[in-house]
Amino acid sequence: MAIIMVVDDSKTVRNYHGSILKSQGFEILEAENGMEALEKSLGASVDLYLVDVNMPIMDGYSFISDLRKQDAHKTVPVIMVTTQAKEEDKINAFKVGANIFETKPIKPDVLQAYVDILVKS
Repeated sequence: MAIIMVVDDSKTVRNYHGSILKSQGFEILEAENGMEALEKSLGASVDLYLVDVNMPIMDGYSFISDLRKQDAHKTVPVIMVTTQAKEEDKINAFKVGANIFETKPIKPDVLQAYVDILVKS
């Protein structure tokens, strides 16, 4: 079973994304910010990250940048899902290593399509 980490400071958003993914049979890990996600990623084999931009302690850009510095996580897919909708935000996401950039709220069918593409069952 694939493991997906949902990284967002909003419990409501983590629950929303988690419920969509759990209904598709994925195991979900949660983190409230990038620092917590980095710590949890050290002891886990995560198959995909769903990451917000604006979070306390460590934002999504910093998290992805630090994640990509770790050999074990250089190629793990990352979907950035955020309320930030400017072209500059999208460019910054890709610069730090995100695979896909989407704005909130992401529709369940769109999220599932991305997961189907990025996670090998």
